[in-house]
Amino acid sequence: MKKQLRFAFTSWLVITFLAIAQLVAVYLRNGMEGINLFIQQWPLSNLPITLAATTLTWLLLGALFYLLANEKINAGNSLLMAGFFLVMFVYLNILRERLRYGDYHYYLEAATALANGQTLPDTYLYLPLWATILQYIVPLGDQGVLVVLWTANIIALGTFYFLLVQILERYNFSHPFAVLTTILFLLVNAPLQRTLGFVQVNLMVLDLVFLSILTYPKNTLLSALTLAIAVHLKTSPAVLVLAFLLEFNWRWMFWFAVSFLVIAVIPIFANGIYPYLDYLTNIRILTQIPDTNFHDTSFDSFLRFLNPFFGIQIAQTRLMALLAKVLLLGAALFTMAKNIQAQSFSKENRMLNAIPPLFIVMTLASPIVWDHHGMFTTLAFLLMLKRIETPNAWLLFIFAYILEFVLPSFDFFPWSYGRLIAPMIVLGLMWFTAKNESSTFFTKANRWQAESLSRL
Repeated sequence: MKKQLRFAFTSWLVITFLAIAQLVAVYLRNGMEGINLFIQQWPLSNLPITLAATTLTWLLLGALFYLLANEKINAGNSLLMAGFFLVMFVYLNILRERLRYGDYHYYLEAATALANGQTLPDTYLYLPLWATILQYIVPLGDQGVLVVLWTANIIALGTFYFLLVQILERYNFSHPFAVLTTILFLLVNAPLQRTLGFVQVNLMVLDLVFLSILTYPKNTLLSALTLAIAVHLKTSPAVLVLAFLLEFNWRWMFWFAVSFLVIAVIPIFANGIYPYLDYLTNIRILTQIPDTNFHDTSFDSFLRFLNPFFGIQIAQTRLMALLAKVLLLGAALFTMAKNIQAQSFSKENRMLNAIPPLFIVMTLASPIVWDHHGMFTTLAFLLMLKRIETPNAWLLFIFAYILEFVLPSFDFFPWSYGRLIAPMIVLGLMWFTAKNESSTFFTKANRWQAESLSRL
């Protein structure tokens, strides 16, 4: 078998070399007109994305042949690697079929504005770091920027796969159970598909947050730096800083403050202070939105939907939304304190117990919560597999999980606000199960998966 695998990898190398040589020869002889003879664009396809998806799939296939031929895949990591390639091949095919990609236009518009010395458009709702970075690839044009960001998202997906497995192991999931949980979670996941389809930065932000958690406390500089970058990419992870502050690790606090300030200087050095002023203006405008959007599952959007039915004034709605978020924060803080006291999720440190409920605040406290923001509740949901014991709790959890990750994005009431309800259900389950020992399901699943893998 080893001989056949080496032959397969050698064949892959030969085919790759011949394909590149063919393209170079045709281009040198006939230019792009010659290259176009070897390409047919389907009317409902985006050609640059199709080429990127095909290239990445081919490279992954070569990597798989290489790993198999050199016996890098063994009994210890076979499930992990099989899941990785399965997830990547599935999403490369799904994303290759999309004709239109969404939010990268907002990034491109902001980057173009900075490159031209103009103010940030009001559709850009992040700190200016991301637009500052992207302004240097604006000359690539619309399709060029799309391919770069699309490819970056695919890399972020592969990274997220491995980081999620590691972080579940940090929370005492056995390796096979962590891998199986990650595979099933990623394969059927509406917010993930929305994130990738809109070329959003959510996966990059989560990768940085997970790196921050995984490297703490062994490498305080890296942990603080990655969380600081995450906050500059998307402001909402700032809520998670509280979990680290509870450790009273002064070195981490120092490095986070320094990292945050140094990163903040980058946009100022490139474009001056005005992008930060534009950001504040855009956030203020965001809080003044008068209407509702069923894809926005925030408290603000839900309460604005009720306005015409109950004759509520918009000023009152804003106060009600603020009150709802204050209550959510209070509930999360009480739950966090209870989790820390009971060491509900980990015996290791306060941070690991404090951070799951903060992910829910991070998601729902924003003035706008799009359906792809559900990815930020990943850890809050998956860690509940450790705690749930009773049939009633399981029914509630499954209901919340379906609302958050399984149902497509519906454009009609009440399903449209399922992603507002689901995280609050999980927060309630965190409170009521805080004193539980590891659930029977978790204990048996951990043991069964480990024993099954050992028999292979």
